[in-house]
Amino acid sequence: MNHNPLSANKTSKGLLLLSFLMIFTIVLAACGGTNTTAHKVNKNSSLTLLGNAGGDYSRNFNPYNPSVISGTPGLIYETLLYFNRLDGSVKPWLASSYDRSSDATSITFHLRKGVVWSDGQPFTSDDVVFTLGLLKKYPSMDVSSIMPFIKDISAPDAYTVQVTLNKPFYPLLWYLGGQTYMLPKHVWSSVKGDGSQYADPNPVGTGPYIVKSFTPQLVILSKNPKFWQPGKPEVSELKIPSYDSNTSAELALQKGQIDWTNLYIPNIQKTYINLDPQHNHYWFPASDIVMLFMPLTKYPFNLLPVRQAISSAIDRSKLDQLGESGYEPPANPTGLLPYNKDYMDPQYANLSFTVDTAKSEQLLQGAGFTKGSDGIYADKNGKKLSFNLNVVSGYTDWITDCQLMATELQAVGIKVNVNVIAFDAYYNALQNGTFDMALLWTNPGPTPYFLYDALLRSTNSAPIGQPASSNYERWNDPTTDALLNQYATSTDPTVQKQVIVSIEKIMVEQMPSIPLMNEPYWYQYNTSKFVGWPDQQHPYAAPGTAEYPDIEYVVLNLHPAG
Repeated sequence: MNHNPLSANKTSKGLLLLSFLMIFTIVLAACGGTNTTAHKVNKNSSLTLLGNAGGDYSRNFNPYNPSVISGTPGLIYETLLYFNRLDGSVKPWLASSYDRSSDATSITFHLRKGVVWSDGQPFTSDDVVFTLGLLKKYPSMDVSSIMPFIKDISAPDAYTVQVTLNKPFYPLLWYLGGQTYMLPKHVWSSVKGDGSQYADPNPVGTGPYIVKSFTPQLVILSKNPKFWQPGKPEVSELKIPSYDSNTSAELALQKGQIDWTNLYIPNIQKTYINLDPQHNHYWFPASDIVMLFMPLTKYPFNLLPVRQAISSAIDRSKLDQLGESGYEPPANPTGLLPYNKDYMDPQYANLSFTVDTAKSEQLLQGAGFTKGSDGIYADKNGKKLSFNLNVVSGYTDWITDCQLMATELQAVGIKVNVNVIAFDAYYNALQNGTFDMALLWTNPGPTPYFLYDALLRSTNSAPIGQPASSNYERWNDPTTDALLNQYATSTDPTVQKQVIVSIEKIMVEQMPSIPLMNEPYWYQYNTSKFVGWPDQQHPYAAPGTAEYPDIEYVVLNLHPAG
């Protein structure tokens, strides 16, 4: 699969890198969610959410275009299914149900009847077949790289779609059902050329909102009167202003001008919660793992003792408290997230990283390195353990993390230069393997398979000098690949769980990359106008305004306060 490294989570710490949101980390579910009580709708009610902190908008509502306006995926265009990454559940959406063959070689979607596009035309299997046909014809639209797995797509009737695969591939349901947005054939069939380049200025979707007005500084969406969920949404209008920086967006939040954001805010209790303790809230559930990447085909990172020595010298609790304001607790050595606990091998249940500088030096000495008079270890040829640690300019928290790690590694005889560079240079170095060390988040999904697959599968890597899609450390291990393939071709949950357990062992014992912290979904919200938000007691969707199409499911669960 194609794994875009630039999930929306980190972009809220610097400028929102909207051009990379094509990896839509998607998840929506059955209507109604956690609220079953009928509520009186205030037809004049509106909610303001943060979409862009990177400047003015272009009028672009195409869910397959890199410059799509925030909120389009989900609020206007929808998926067939909803996946809740926080608990792994799958619920019907545009498809009322689905059947998967016992050998994982076909999926049949049964479409929900009575759904219409916002112009009143019916949503049918022709639209699904047409959408997938576009993805096949124009690979730039196939942002999750699903089409190479698909052999045939057919529509036996107006509400049934059969997808036949080239080979068994169980994870395809997540990409096909939960991350592929349906397009109206009767509108898009007139689009000329590559659909990913179409701006779609006047979108026609099945989602709960339509475009009411547009300026480069403010997009207003109004309730779609033809939306298929009766009485929804209860939020009649969404306002999505643009901001030129995180600072200006945070100031607007503090002034009560935004109801819902995805900002990284240091000292959030003082700067946000205390301003209105009754209504201002936040929740930071774990989203992904921040990893320390090193190219394993490059000496000395190909040596396990060197990687272990680096890991043992790092104080992750200090990174959390000083670099991340206490928002990012130390990661588990397995690379599993807290909500993946059901997959945890019992032998690792209480495993945690510990700081042991003596162990670090013993590991280096055991690998043949000798400390010089300058306190830095070198090999028998005199090559010193001296490296650059790349970090993006503007990622102030990560810069602090890197400075802390540089100091800690210096103490065990490893010299590290914190190399603050522009994003493009940072990303190109990661892709091409032309770096020593770098921080980056990971790409999770509804089960640990998706994070492991992006991180460890050899086909997601590439030789040094060629772009890798997500396996930036260049881990190339036939055993790992075989395990990932075993998971992907099985429909047996017991077999799949055992595969994950086996990969946990690889992560712990071979350390292909170094887990650092659990990065959260950044999410702040105000309850003065609307309630029903996801929180720790109601984890029905990945929160934050940069999670698609979860953003729709959140809005559909809101109702006026009082």
